[in-house]
Parts: sequence; C-alpha cells; structure tokens
Amino acid sequence: MTTVGTNNNADSLASLGLSVQQNARSTSLGQADFLRLMTEQLKNQDPLKPLDNAQFLGQLAQFSTVQGIDKMQNAMQAVASVMESDQTLRAAALVGRDALVETDTLDVQAGAAVNGEIAATGAGPITLEIVDAAGTRVRTMTVQANAAGGTPFQWDGKDDSGKAVAAGRYTVRATSGTGDDAEALAVGVAARIDSVSIEPSGLVLNLEGLGSHPLSAIRRIG
Repeated sequence: MTTVGTNNNADSLASLGLSVQQNARSTSLGQADFLRLMTEQLKNQDPLKPLDNAQFLGQLAQFSTVQGIDKMQNAMQAVASVMESDQTLRAAALVGRDALVETDTLDVQAGAAVNGEIAATGAGPITLEIVDAAGTRVRTMTVQANAAGGTPFQWDGKDDSGKAVAAGRYTVRATSGTGDDAEALAVGVAARIDSVSIEPSGLVLNLEGLGSHPLSAIRRIG
C-alpha cells in the first residue's frame, strides 16, 4: 500500500468512511491509520468481488516493512545518542593534553619554545629554518636524524643572535641534503589542546597557537 496524501486521496478515504485531518507536522499515514484504513477496506469491500488474497498479503507485507523501518529508526537514534555521549567523554579527556599535528605554520608567543617532529627519510643531518611572517629567516638549526621516521626537534623561541623573537606567525622548514639533492621534509608541531568541538563531521581539536584541526589530522596525542 502506498503512502496516502491529504490532497490526492481525499475522495478514496471518504469512500471508506474516513475523514482527512490536516496536520501541519505530518501528511503521511502512521501505523494506527494504516490498520484503520485496512479494516475499513475489508468492511466496505464488494461481497461479490472480495479482496484478492495476494493483494491483502501484499498490504500486510507493506505494513510490516513500515513497522520495521520505524523500529530501525528508533534503534539508530539510540545508537546516535550513545555515540554522541561517547564523543563528549572522549573530548573531555583530551583537553589539556599535547597533540602533534602535521603543520609548518604556527603562532608563537614572544620567546616561547616550540617542540615538534620531522619526518626524516633516512639517517643524516637535517637543516631546520624558522621564518617569520615577512619571509625573513630568523633561525637556522641542524638536527641529526638517526634513521628514517620521526625525529624530534626543539626551538627555544630565539633568533640566531640569541634574542627572543617577537610574538607572531612563524613557519618551520626542514630539508635534508644540499644543492640538487635537497629534499623538503614534513614537519609536525606539538601544542596544547585548549578545547574540543563536536562537529557533525567528528571531533575538532582547538590547539594553542595552531588553530582548529580535525582529529584525523592529529599524528599523536601525548
């Protein structure tokens, strides 16, 4: 049995002794309406042409399908509620911890130290450069990678002369090799998780000096 609208099927319902009531919130049949319509259909059928068994069974099957969908929707709503509660608990546990996110740009407080990690492609020296918002290189350091993988680094927030840099946005660049063999390496920066937002797409971490990043962009939480 198909869904009956309030406009197109008013005559059909009236012929079965049913009245159509306008409802601003819903224009589809509920389970009670479905059963009542089927009962009236049986009461008002032509005795000489009774309802075909196959047609009757088909209507019952449709009712069972509608009932099953309603139950499934209720179950999915319950699962969604549990998942949202779980996300809230996970979010509360993350606040105040440090997260390593793959980014090379960050906002630095005057003289604040920065910790991070370089994705080394092999053993050897890595050149680390700190560049300010104007594109001026303020600090150059060398970090030794013992093998391929994450190589930690720390910048003390000072320039090459040992003076604390001004607060602002800085970029971290890491390269291995020299000349034509120079290779840019991915950089990750660690920052404190100030808060967590629960978005439709999932958890979003709001990191000190790094802004907002989805949980999928976080490489490690300490």
